[in-house]
Amino acid sequence: MSLPTLTALPAELHALVKHARQTFVSRLDEGGQTALAAWPPERRAALERVLGASDFVAEQAARDPQMLLELAASGELERALAAGELRDQLGQALAGCSSEDELARCLRRYRNRQQLRIIWRDVNRLADLAETCRDLSELADACIDLAYHWLYARLCEQSGTPVGARSGEAQHLVVLGMGKLGAFELNLSSDIDLIFAYPEGGETVGARRALDNQEFFTRLGQKLIKALDAVTVDGFVFRVDMRLRPYGSSGPLVYSFNAMEQYYQDQGRDWERYAMIKARVVAGDQAAGAQLQQMLRPFVYRRYLDFSAIEALRTMKQLIQQEVRRKGMTENIKLGAGGIREVEFIAQAFQLIHGGRDLSLQQRPLLKVLATLAGQGYLPAPVVDELTEGYCFLRYLEHALQAIADRQTQMLPDGEQERARVAFIMGFDGWNALLDRLAYWRGRIDFHFRQVIADPDDEAGANLAGIGDEWLPLWQNALEAEAAQHQLREAGFADAAVAWQRIEGLQHASPVRAMQRLGRERLDAFMPRLLAAMVAHGHPDLLLERLLPLVEAVARRSAYLVLLSENPGALERLLTLCAASPWVAEQIARFPLLLDELLNEGRLYSPPGKAELTAELRERLTRIPEDDLEQQMEALRHFKLAHGLRVAASEIAGSLPLMKVSDYLTWLAEAILEQVLQLGWRQVGQRHGYPRRADGSVASEPDFIIVGYGKVGGIELGHSSDLDLVFVHSGDQQTETDGAKPIDSAQFYTRLGQRIIHLLTAQTASGALYEVDMRLRPSGVSGLLASSLAAFERYQESEAWTWEHQALVRARKLTGSEGVAEQFEQIRARVLGRERDGAALRAEVSEMRAKMRDNLGTKSTAGGTAAEAFDAAATFNLKHDAGGIVDIEFMVQYAVLAWSRQYPELLRFTDNIRILEGLERAGLIAGADVHLLQEAYKAYRAAAHRLALQKQAGVVSGDHFHEERRGVMRIWRELGLA
Repeated sequence: MSLPTLTALPAELHALVKHARQTFVSRLDEGGQTALAAWPPERRAALERVLGASDFVAEQAARDPQMLLELAASGELERALAAGELRDQLGQALAGCSSEDELARCLRRYRNRQQLRIIWRDVNRLADLAETCRDLSELADACIDLAYHWLYARLCEQSGTPVGARSGEAQHLVVLGMGKLGAFELNLSSDIDLIFAYPEGGETVGARRALDNQEFFTRLGQKLIKALDAVTVDGFVFRVDMRLRPYGSSGPLVYSFNAMEQYYQDQGRDWERYAMIKARVVAGDQAAGAQLQQMLRPFVYRRYLDFSAIEALRTMKQLIQQEVRRKGMTENIKLGAGGIREVEFIAQAFQLIHGGRDLSLQQRPLLKVLATLAGQGYLPAPVVDELTEGYCFLRYLEHALQAIADRQTQMLPDGEQERARVAFIMGFDGWNALLDRLAYWRGRIDFHFRQVIADPDDEAGANLAGIGDEWLPLWQNALEAEAAQHQLREAGFADAAVAWQRIEGLQHASPVRAMQRLGRERLDAFMPRLLAAMVAHGHPDLLLERLLPLVEAVARRSAYLVLLSENPGALERLLTLCAASPWVAEQIARFPLLLDELLNEGRLYSPPGKAELTAELRERLTRIPEDDLEQQMEALRHFKLAHGLRVAASEIAGSLPLMKVSDYLTWLAEAILEQVLQLGWRQVGQRHGYPRRADGSVASEPDFIIVGYGKVGGIELGHSSDLDLVFVHSGDQQTETDGAKPIDSAQFYTRLGQRIIHLLTAQTASGALYEVDMRLRPSGVSGLLASSLAAFERYQESEAWTWEHQALVRARKLTGSEGVAEQFEQIRARVLGRERDGAALRAEVSEMRAKMRDNLGTKSTAGGTAAEAFDAAATFNLKHDAGGIVDIEFMVQYAVLAWSRQYPELLRFTDNIRILEGLERAGLIAGADVHLLQEAYKAYRAAAHRLALQKQAGVVSGDHFHEERRGVMRIWRELGLA
């Protein structure tokens, strides 16, 4: 939100300001009064505002007027501090400290100086919310870390230096800042929540009596807390809260890394996951702290979708609400309904659920998380805008409440004077106007909170209470088999006996029998709901058959059951897709992580375009460490699976026509291949160095292309298509790579090809990316895996068969070097456009087509050529029978080989539809015949797609497509093909 406006000082605060100003001025010596008189009018007006707003500032100014004058003289009241400036100032202030008492005094005086400056800038709207929170958090970081290092050095002098028993290295404490400190979101009077840890056990060296590392760091932690938290005549630095550590107040003050990992692995609770999201190393050993956070990351971010987090957050919120009611804290803008905590819960619910897989959610600042939720489609942008505006309003209000007395409070005030002050700081003419705006924002936040966190079984939430209750006795085996089948029959199951058999089969399946108590409770809650949803959806027999394998597959990860229970819309979309396609049902059962895609209906039915696909995948992979191959491969596979499901869903919904389906699936393959090439290039280069070119320069990017043939080359991929690929490079065999293990450039590109195939075909938990067919490369399976441009051209010119030139018609660069691609296109044009004997070409194409028809066509109808091929009792193979897909492809390829010498524009495209358009423009095939071929081709492919989604072969009855088949066969003959 924009900054609250500056309003005139209300009359009821005039006397307060006058008294505070007189007290301040009376404490100034002659020099101070001269300096004050020289202040510009703007600063004088700012002083009036801040004295009216804050007792803390008035008290500090009266107690140490020189401090305020020095701040003014430095210009720090009117400017933001540079990065690191605050830490440098405090470092200088602590440099002369020789005792713990002096340390405490310096820390407190510096904190008071900065607190005055921060409140001055906040009240006078010289700093926005982000700057105020950042300054407060950097102040805390500097105080904690500099105090820690001062105390560590002194304690080492007394007790020796702690050394790790295993590593033999000096040990430092790691101080984790939790909550708002961890996220750089401290408010004006925050506690700081800390956790202390150290890398490993051992003892101190260099002192007469060695201390165990645990004891050393416990003493150090106690001293650090005292230095920050103790209230002295100078006040305090920060109130320190250590209750977020393992076992809370009853546990040790410090823990070794191993003890931390063991605790969170074995006993970590849901609220501790929530707390750990914002954990940040604020002091001590930063490198060791990064290692600790990496160890704890699996506890915070689960690798699978974790919808159980919502139930945990819901429970936490209920406990908070009970405490709020018990203590009469409904006016608390943090904990009450529609308060700050509800916005935090919304953001962190998505982080806990999705953050293990979506690394963009693994960040601490709440406003950045909210922006990510909008950018990644988890929440609509207008919802995020409202949450952001409302949250900022509440944070400004929180600062206004705390600026008055430097007191940690989120309660609205009762007194008239305090209310006037808060309204004044917030830029409102009066208290009631402020309350109206506050009520609006709390209402909007609470509404959105209920949408995300509310229990779907709560009548007040979604009116879903009791759904599926009638199926509970059946599921829990409270009915005899006959009664159970009667209920199934009455509900609409066509074969009640088989349905009951399937349900019993699930109950006795090994994964279900092995479920723990919590998982079993989730299954028992979900199954009645699922049965009711199947009946309501229609086709319950079909849905039961297709969905029970999914339920069995996720039995050991019952969080997926929570996902579907928590999201009725996702369950409905699951039923719709599985009813339409057994292929989709099988995909989701094999890869339950795809359930995540069902959550966002808008995203599910709106697959992104080519540029967005490429950018999204590139962004995902940049968030993964370069050396984490396992995570890179999983990210690629999840990306392919997720977007493949989105395309299938759009196809089923009718929002994507056939041609667009193939476009999207081809773009998806191209985006993946682009990243796979980069990963392979980097991995082979790290081992062998990078190839030198003929001029001696080292290649900074691969002189290599991945060429697509077949369906991917023709932009006609289907859901289960493999990739026909050929690798071509311009490496110089006479040069070597520049690494420690050099190999010649040709060998480098061969290994790059091998790496690419491994990345594409390796089976992981998420399957393989694609099956790859390399048999179309020069000399087929006996040829080199990666061909140089020269070798590729030699082969195509002198050794390739006509059918290989036919395949070249559909060949195009998918990814790689533009320079190599340009040379490849020139070779392709020369080969395809060379002079040919028309009769010989027709004979060779016809002979190859006859062989394919004999081997792959319908045997009983002689590949669709027999008279009975058109009977209903016969079958028609959409691809291989006469008049089918391959006939059209062969005619197009023949036409390009026969006529591209005279009409080189025929070489521009590799897909059949646009090549046919070129043949019509050139006058080589009549427009009516081109239209017939195009429509037949699209109709055949649409039918094949539909059958593939039903997991059926591309075969229909012989009485289908009579007109199309006869038309294709006629044009085949008219072209002179046999």
